[in-house]
Amino acid sequence: MQNICVVGLGYIGLPSASLLASKGYQVHGVDVNAAVVEALNNGNILIHEPSLDVMVKSAVASGRLNASLEFVPSDVFILAVPTPFNAGHVPNLDYVRSASKSIAPFVQPGNLIILESTSPVGTTEKVCRWIKEERPDLRIPGEDNGDARGEQVYVAHCPERVLPGRILIELVSNDRVIGGMDDASTQKAVAFYKSFVHGEVCATNARTAELVKLSENAFRDVNIAFANELSMICAELGINVWETITLANRHPRVNILQPGPGVGGHCIAVDPWFIVSSSPDTARLIRTAREVNDSKPQTVLDSVFAKASRFTRPVVACLGLAFKANTDDLRESPALHIVEALADDKDIQLLVAEPYIHKLPETLHGKVELCAVDQAIERADVVVLLVDHNEFKEVDRNKLLGKAIVDTRGIYTK
Repeated sequence: MQNICVVGLGYIGLPSASLLASKGYQVHGVDVNAAVVEALNNGNILIHEPSLDVMVKSAVASGRLNASLEFVPSDVFILAVPTPFNAGHVPNLDYVRSASKSIAPFVQPGNLIILESTSPVGTTEKVCRWIKEERPDLRIPGEDNGDARGEQVYVAHCPERVLPGRILIELVSNDRVIGGMDDASTQKAVAFYKSFVHGEVCATNARTAELVKLSENAFRDVNIAFANELSMICAELGINVWETITLANRHPRVNILQPGPGVGGHCIAVDPWFIVSSSPDTARLIRTAREVNDSKPQTVLDSVFAKASRFTRPVVACLGLAFKANTDDLRESPALHIVEALADDKDIQLLVAEPYIHKLPETLHGKVELCAVDQAIERADVVVLLVDHNEFKEVDRNKLLGKAIVDTRGIYTK
């Protein structure tokens, strides 16, 4: 298992590819975005992740990492493609299906296929089916109809479980859950991950591995929903939510999380819906938590509009667009959704400070001015703190005097 093909060079695929190359594997990355491929082959990256630029540059220079739009034969295929949802929160597996069918012509007996994309329960089984449709000659777990001979293809699910901003650290240090489509697939995948993971590698089956990752994110979502709902209750009752949580957490068995403007990212904001889609009548708490967190941006907007109404032609400065602190990741970001809604109000002059991006998303072009944080605050009538970037924590509080403040992170109002 020396030659690795990583399909999808995004926030998970690219760090994984560069890490594997640094461990001595020969890695070929594939992506549909020509700009991503060109950047990687030049030793550059188009995303922000600490130390990733250095690792990519080193891996490319060593000759162990390259990328293209085309697939190549490999010993291990790692699928790290998006798994969004369609209208009605219906899981969209088009990317996984396309990746599975695209690698099929290059798969050989003895190869290991790993689905790392967070997926609804049963997706790994679908990967086997999609490959079998293209390659009936292969022996594939769960899809062998007795018409194939020789060594089988091994298929497993190993969901990523890393935190943006710490991806390169956690790819190595975190425990990994490996779920094969059969025992042989599990053991082959376990052996592969043990070659570079320092955390414990835990063996199970594919369906369990799929639900484990979804459960992790649903657990977080439910707990965040409690904090967000509590913040809305406190607002109605005129109580400081930050003080309330701080004092409640002095109980030895209470650990309430911090509220925010909503929940973003490709994981927590999406994955619980995969559980709901699988068990719509049973997953009542998980569904309600999602609804609470999805409603929080509107609560923030209501507060911004209320404060802005005190001014004629108000200048509103929004601090942050990313879904979490100290990253450039805008996926499912509630901060971005809030700014997009404010940008549609012709009575507001909107400024945005986001130190981790160099240009605005297309949805904000011509509607919003991107500027430095000090400039945004100086010009603003209303300051809306949406992301707790370190740069925002360091703001001189004297510069906020006389400003109307909407603080969704508790930095300026604790």
